[in-house]
Amino acid sequence: MTIWVNEQIDPCGIIRACIACCDEKQAQDCHDSFETNLTPAQKQEGWVARIREVETWEEVPVNALKLD
Repeated sequence: MTIWVNEQIDPCGIIRACIACCDEKQAQDCHDSFETNLTPAQKQEGWVARIREVETWEEVPVNALKLD
């Protein structure tokens, strides 16, 4: 099973938003939204939107919104 994890990370490396799901299209839409919602100032400060794949729900951060 593949689980896509979307994270919005601040300049200190703290995950400020996290959504995990099993649907690739939904995950890509979420990533696009995270990326679009970062302001130019946030990007300049070092905020990033990241999408990554994991194989189990145990690898998903505990603070994530989990969509099945």
